[in-house]
Amino acid sequence: MSEIGDSIQTKCLAFGDRIIKLNDYLLAQACKREEARSKKEKSSRIPIQLLAVANLSNQLLRAGTSIAANNAEATNAISKADFKSKSFIALKEARESFCWIELLHRNGYLDEKQYTSIHSDCEELVKILVHRCKKLNEGNEEDKNN
Repeated sequence: MSEIGDSIQTKCLAFGDRIIKLNDYLLAQACKREEARSKKEKSSRIPIQLLAVANLSNQLLRAGTSIAANNAEATNAISKADFKSKSFIALKEARESFCWIELLHRNGYLDEKQYTSIHSDCEELVKILVHRCKKLNEGNEEDKNN
């Protein structure tokens, strides 16, 4: 892997680490809120709010950790087309992560400071991956013109 490729993968893995920790945090916070609520009322059902944060958090976990996995596959691609495909999938997963982060924030699961921090990390990854994908598309345009 090139030095740039190593750098991108390091950023993807670091983002994945943050997403895993955020998932753990969100679920722990939701459980704490639920424990406080359940002391007041006894119910054997799983509350909808706990399900909502668990589902949103799980979607972010899947998308956010998939970025590094797809980037790793891209760097070990068997062809230029495979590299391009995996690079674009990594970009799509990064953009999907944006969506889940935004929804978690809009619904009060992330405060402003948490949102700004994780959002800026995601934004940086998207910019890096967009740059790579644009370069890949430029190479295809040159091939078509020759």
